[in-house]
Order: sequence, then C-alpha cells, then structure tokens
Amino acid sequence: MLPSIFGERLFDDMFNDPFMLMPSFYRHDPIFGKNAKNLMKTDVRELEHAYELDVDLPGFKKEDVNIELDNGYLTIKAAKNLDKDDADKKGQYLRRERYSGECSRSFYIGSEVEPGDVHAKFEDGILQISFPKAPEPKQPESKQIAIA
Repeated sequence: MLPSIFGERLFDDMFNDPFMLMPSFYRHDPIFGKNAKNLMKTDVRELEHAYELDVDLPGFKKEDVNIELDNGYLTIKAAKNLDKDDADKKGQYLRRERYSGECSRSFYIGSEVEPGDVHAKFEDGILQISFPKAPEPKQPESKQIAIA
C-alpha cells in the first residue's frame, strides 16, 4: 500500500500525455494542479425566453465570486485565498491540496443583454445565472411581386 503522498496512483497519469515527458511542452497549473480542468464546470439550459447557467464552484464563497458583463461577454471570476498564518498550527504538512488562486470563464451572450437583465444566485457551491434571450432580428420583408 502506498502512502497518501503519492495520490490515487503512484504515477498519477504520468504516461497519459506524451508531451509531459518533455518539460518544455508540459504546462502544469501550480495553483489548482491537475484538477484545474474540473473547475467551473457549467451546464447551459435553454428555456423558452431565457438561458440559465449552473456553474460549479465548490469551496468558494459568495464573496469570492464576481460577475461582469462587458460588450456582450459575461465573465465569471472566482478568487480564493488561504491563510498563510501557519505559526499557530503544529505539525508539518506532508501534502497540501488546497491552494489560493483565481479562475475565470467567459460566455458571449449578446450585446443586446443589459446588466440589469442578468440575475444570479449562489447557493451550495453552485452559481445560478439567468438572462433573457436576445430578440430575433427581423427579416426584411420581401418586395418582390409575384408573376401570374
């Protein structure tokens, strides 16, 4: 049995990516590690007159999340900080899997949507955002005359 400092497996996906063996091509996310691809998973739901987004943000608080709408792009940012004051804690860490850092994700929702049209709610680590669909552009009426 391997100690927990090696993770789930001893090699932790070492051979899954051939470019990882070459350091110049390997891009390691120092903040969120190999689990960075699992952050901010989003479900997009289309309703009759609106869209709804459900964004997973486990471990974040409502105060850590910021939403902006600029030029039709809805940007969700989440920042997390850990206390660096470890002087009162006893013992030595063998492995730390909780990090501080920031992640963000953007969606183009249309330039017709105003910030007042976007509604957001954060509950149980899930950010729920809803906004109306942009009105369908009207097609120009045909000015052709039918030939009998």
